[in-house]
Amino acid sequence: MRGSPLQQGPSSLPWQLPTPGAAPGPGIVPGPVRPSGPTAPVAAVPALQPVGVRPVVDPQVARELKRQVAAELHQQLAKLEGSGEVDRATRRQRGRALIEEVVARWSDAYAQTHGIPPTRDQDRALAEAVYDLLFRAGRLQPYLDDPEIENILVNGCDDVWVSRANEPLRQVPPIADSDAELVELLQDLARQHGGGERSLSTASPTLALRLEGGMRLQALTEVTPRPYVAIRRHRVASATLGDLVGLGTLDATLAAFLAAAIRAKKNVMVTGTQGVGKTSLLRAMAAEIPPDERVGTLETEFELWLHTLGHLRQVVPMEAREGNGERVDGRVAGELTIGELIPAALRMTLSRIIVGEVRSAEVVPMLRVMTNGEGGSMCTLHARAPHMVVDRIAELCLEYGAHMTDSLAYRLTANAVDFVVHVTMVDETAVGGRRHRFVSHVLEVTGLGESGRPAMNQVFGPRTEQGEPRAVPHTPPQCLDDLRRAGFDAGLLQSPYGSWGAPLGLRIGGAR
Repeated sequence: MRGSPLQQGPSSLPWQLPTPGAAPGPGIVPGPVRPSGPTAPVAAVPALQPVGVRPVVDPQVARELKRQVAAELHQQLAKLEGSGEVDRATRRQRGRALIEEVVARWSDAYAQTHGIPPTRDQDRALAEAVYDLLFRAGRLQPYLDDPEIENILVNGCDDVWVSRANEPLRQVPPIADSDAELVELLQDLARQHGGGERSLSTASPTLALRLEGGMRLQALTEVTPRPYVAIRRHRVASATLGDLVGLGTLDATLAAFLAAAIRAKKNVMVTGTQGVGKTSLLRAMAAEIPPDERVGTLETEFELWLHTLGHLRQVVPMEAREGNGERVDGRVAGELTIGELIPAALRMTLSRIIVGEVRSAEVVPMLRVMTNGEGGSMCTLHARAPHMVVDRIAELCLEYGAHMTDSLAYRLTANAVDFVVHVTMVDETAVGGRRHRFVSHVLEVTGLGESGRPAMNQVFGPRTEQGEPRAVPHTPPQCLDDLRRAGFDAGLLQSPYGSWGAPLGLRIGGAR
């Protein structure tokens, strides 16, 4: 038996909308009929449970009130839109007022039926649940609001997992009563996105979008047996290189080196696997760009947020646009890819271009930007190990067209990239430890080697024989004079263990 609208309990009764003309079912007491626009009247509600614990809202009640508010809000906005488009703030303001009215009607109906009114906390909890359903992420919202949660994984409405910082995955309660309701929630989020024609349907079975607060959502349906969702949070949204030193991602020596590389307008590619902190490092390095330089950012979903952080005064942010699922002449109608945005970006008088993530054929125009521009451009790329980066670039280059070859891809890479910065994660949460995210390698690309592949110089790397997996100085770069002109102290490279006070404390491996 389902719990009450406000508090789960063993003696509570389910929320039901009575069928017109039918006798009340067992335990259902019909309440007063109070019209509320074109929707159904506020129905009877069951008895409250004893107060003293945090109110828990019955999702069926919240959904019914959400439908009533949505219908009334639609009528109000239809009248307003005759004089112009209604902005998001106005929608939410009017929606909040309507929610308070509908919850007040519900509360009056409850009090008249049962002789005891809901508490203010219970009314407030119900109002927040309705607001979340209408304007935010519904029952998913509490996990989005928790700053300690890094990942939310949904394998159907009732199989939901979250991971917090330095904790393993754990299962949490369902976020919907059915998979159909979960898909409806995702479709609502897509409509709220406001960044183009994003949808989730049979015609468009994938959905990628940013959520409020900068979290990134990827969803699949139709091509999977149930709806699947993965949500990631960047927990260090505005970190500088100094902040990353404090977090243990790199030491002061490497921070000074990377800052000088950015000031010297070196082209940098940040690599690593998913979730290791590539975007956070890219954002931190971008904070070293002089504030009056004109920078363009290209992303599938905004995650860098350089145009909102305030350090750079000349940022042109560009976000790719998904198509509407229809195909015209072999391509998705309405789609605009990062690769297609790059030529337009080059006409915006930009000194640098930063691509949030290179995933496919856009790697070729990105490499050409790095080759032909003033320098200082950056991007991220998925690669499991630093020695795989060159072949990973070549693999993506081959997606560009039949005329592309390995040798041409290698030549593009050798001419374009100055440094590869590889980020690694060692996850010891399963053995009682924590997740360690750190830069493990900095490789300098020094042109084409004798084999026709780009030659690499390991400037920073681990010293595993001493139990140090993090990046420490190895070989001075060929462009050291350029970095010195940008303020780098070359003497920092003389310390074989950088600025680390001790080897990384790992539970398994590390120093012996």
